[in-house]
Amino acid sequence: MPPPDRSSGRRGNRRKPSSSDPAAQAEGPSPTDQETGPAASPPDHAPSRTRRRRLPWALILGGLTLAGALVASWVLLPIRQVTVGGNERLKAAQIRQLAGATPEFGWLYYGSWRARGLLNSPWIQSAVVTRRFPDQVTIQVTERQPVALWKRTDRETVMVAADGTVLPQAGAPATLPVIQGWGPTRLPDALTVLRALGQYNVKSVMYSPSGFKVKLAAGSVWSGDVQALLKYAGSISMYPDKNINIYPWGVSVQE
Repeated sequence: MPPPDRSSGRRGNRRKPSSSDPAAQAEGPSPTDQETGPAASPPDHAPSRTRRRRLPWALILGGLTLAGALVASWVLLPIRQVTVGGNERLKAAQIRQLAGATPEFGWLYYGSWRARGLLNSPWIQSAVVTRRFPDQVTIQVTERQPVALWKRTDRETVMVAADGTVLPQAGAPATLPVIQGWGPTRLPDALTVLRALGQYNVKSVMYSPSGFKVKLAAGSVWSGDVQALLKYAGSISMYPDKNINIYPWGVSVQE
C-alpha cells in the first residue's frame, strides 16, 4: 500500500489568514497594493527671489539717502569766514583764491587737497590751514623773502629767495646784493656763500668755474673752494677792509 502524500496534505491543511488574525493585521499592504498619490512638489523658492528683487532697491534707496545727506551738508555748511595771516606780499583775497576757500565750497569737505593750490605761488613757502566748526577756515602762511638779485647768463635779472626760488620782480629792494657770473650756473653755492657772509654787508657775489669773489662794503673775499670759505669765514672780521684770499690750507691777507 503506497505511503500517503504528505506534501498534498500540508497544502490542504494550510490556513488562510483571516481578518481576525493578529499576524495578518501586522503585515502592511504590499507595494503593489499602495495607492499612488500625487508627486511631492519642489520647495517654493519665491521668497528668495523676492529678497533678491528687494536688495537692489535697498541699495538704491541707501545711495539716494547718502547723496541727499552729502548735498545737504554742502549747502547747509558752506565756508562763511576765512582768516588769513602771515602775508606781506600777497593780498588776503589772493590767498583765499589760491587756497580754494570760497563761499560756494562746503566747509565739511575742505582739506589739504583743496588748499594745495597755495604752493603754486612762488611767494608761499609753507602754509597751515585750520578748520573751525561750523564755517570758519584759518590760513597761516610763511612767505619767501628775497635775498638777492640774480643776473642770469641770458642777461635777465630776477629776484631769488634763499632756496633759489625765482620770485616775481615787482617791488625788488634796491639794497639786495647781486649774484652774477659765467660758466655753469653756481647759484646754490653762491647763495650758501651769501648766507655765510651775510653779516659783513655783502654787495655782490661773482662766480666762475675757478671760484667765488665776494665784494664787501670795504674789502673783498676770494676762494676757490666753498668749504674752505665756510671754514675760515670767521677770519674776515679781523680784516673787514682788506682783500682776503681763502685757501683750503689757510688765509692770505692783501693790502
